[in-house]
Amino acid sequence: MSIVQDAAPAGAARGWPRRYTVIALCVAASFVCYIDRVNISVAAISMQEQFGWSDKTKGLVLSSFFLGYMLFQVPSGWLASRIGGKLVLGAAVVWWSIFTILTPIAAALSLPILLLTRVAMGLGEAAMYPAAYNLFARWVPKHERSRALALLVSGIPLGTMIGSMSTGWVVSSWGWESVFYLFGAVGIVWCAWWFLRAYDRPEDDPRMSDAERRVMSAHAVEADVPRGPVDVPWRFLLTHKAVWALITNHFCSNWVLYMLLAWLPSYFHSVLHFDLVKAGLMSAAPWLSMFVFGNLGGLLADRLIRGGVDLTLIRKSMQLAGLLGAATCMLSVQNVTSPTPAVALMCGALGFISLTWSGFMPNHLEIAPRYADVLMGMTNTAGTIPGVVGVYVTGWLVAETGSYAAPFMLCAAVEVLGAVVWLAWGTAKRIVD
Repeated sequence: MSIVQDAAPAGAARGWPRRYTVIALCVAASFVCYIDRVNISVAAISMQEQFGWSDKTKGLVLSSFFLGYMLFQVPSGWLASRIGGKLVLGAAVVWWSIFTILTPIAAALSLPILLLTRVAMGLGEAAMYPAAYNLFARWVPKHERSRALALLVSGIPLGTMIGSMSTGWVVSSWGWESVFYLFGAVGIVWCAWWFLRAYDRPEDDPRMSDAERRVMSAHAVEADVPRGPVDVPWRFLLTHKAVWALITNHFCSNWVLYMLLAWLPSYFHSVLHFDLVKAGLMSAAPWLSMFVFGNLGGLLADRLIRGGVDLTLIRKSMQLAGLLGAATCMLSVQNVTSPTPAVALMCGALGFISLTWSGFMPNHLEIAPRYADVLMGMTNTAGTIPGVVGVYVTGWLVAETGSYAAPFMLCAAVEVLGAVVWLAWGTAKRIVD
């Protein structure tokens, strides 16, 4: 093991590069992942009324997904490192799509069966990002990684936005059950394209041009990741401060993301008094802000990389701007009850947090590119805790205090913690060969 500094060479091939196909399909999978995940946040309003759930019970239903999601993060990263990201991601989408379709049946049977179904769905979605990182480590040149990962993570706000805008309308038109059948079918359709067009490695793709092969070779994409299974240095990774900076920041960045993912429609419905359809539509605005600013941040970061700016400085600046900006918005919105400033501050919170996509997200591929899939599984395990704990705690605090002020203050404190840790320990230097 040795400590080395990554370079960021420039250059590009003309035409539609094959790596863009892999990136686009992974972005589409991320989109499907989130439309399947977010639909219950809106549908739960109707489900709560039908089944007589308390806010605490609804919080339990919303958070149960994340238990399965958290448990399979590291195993899915390890599995991708052994058999490749293509098979792992394809199988995962089939799995979670089936359990999305089964959700209404499970809810009709009993609450425990619904909870188990949501846990099983989480097990499938756990493979989404570790498998994508396995592929990106092989397919995406270093100077394109900020943009590629921003696009990948764009599936979160894009899926959430489309899901939020459409779910309320679908539920109002055909009942809450229909949204699970519809969105689950989308994942099955995606799988047909995936198995026809995706490849684990560039050299496996017969459609790749000679020009792109030269680009991939010049940018040393393959040099970072050997063919075949790798032996993961678990102890080294788990005791390195740069890894713990990533773990902590994945947790802190995801706190605001998951809290708003689960509770934003309910906040708009109960505090701002939007009806079901309007709550879904207005919930889309902050996710649009996240999509736009996250991708602008990725473009800016890659431009700075090509301009020769220190990579660690770029990662720290983007991360700190994202966390502290989001914290400021959450503190400002806690006592707001007027619709316009409340929606604007929610747009600001998610817009700022999307800048972290160019902070901690590419860092897995920089500090340990050979183990990026496993490392993503490790950090996303911590990043899933807010989905289990944060979502439930939010429901508990709302039920106990009768307002969202306390959850918003807690969220701001978590973001500040992440900023302090990242400033102290974050780095873009490779820590292990």
